[in-house]
This record gives sequence, C-alpha cells and structure tokens, in this order.
Amino acid sequence: MIAVLGLLAGVVVGLLVRPEVPAVVEPYLPIAVVAALDAVFGGLRAMLDGIFDDKVFVVSFLSNVVVAALIVFLGDKLGVGSQLSTGVVVVLGIRIFSNAAAIRRHVFRA
Repeated sequence: MIAVLGLLAGVVVGLLVRPEVPAVVEPYLPIAVVAALDAVFGGLRAMLDGIFDDKVFVVSFLSNVVVAALIVFLGDKLGVGSQLSTGVVVVLGIRIFSNAAAIRRHVFRA
C-alpha cells in the first residue's frame, strides 16, 4: 500500500511541478522507462511466483536502467545510437511481454 501511495504522490507532484528534462538526457529517458518497466513486470512476476526479494528488485531496477542507458549512450558515441536503441527496446519488450504472459497465467489460471 505504501508503494501505491508513493506512486500516486509521485504522479501528482510530477503533474504539478512539470519538471523539464535536460536535452542531453532526452534520448535516454524512453529507454530508461522501458528498462524500468521490465524490472517492474519482472518483480510482479516474481511476487506471483512467490520468490520476490526486495533487494533483488531494487538492484534489478537500477541496473536495468543504467545498463540500457549506457548501451544507448555507447551507440550514440559509435554512431549507431538508433540501431542500439531499437535493439534494447526489442529485447526489453520481449522480456516485458514474457513476464506479462506469466502474470496473465497466474491471474487467470490460463
């Protein structure tokens, strides 16, 4: 319940404050959000499987975001940023849909 309240408070503060994303960070933000969603869906799946560990979740969340952003940053420096961005989104998208399917099987017993 605390996490849900924290999420709601964060959304409200974000809507009221309207923070501006620096231009230098803009290319990495969508990739970081997709990486964070991958960690969230993985955590939800682990919770339903009965193997959730909060330390593993936090480390997974932070490392997913940092590694995904670093891959895109490296791609930008090598001149293949859009290709690596697409690759990261595809890989994380596959993981998200895989976790979503497992969550659906748990919830609907199908």
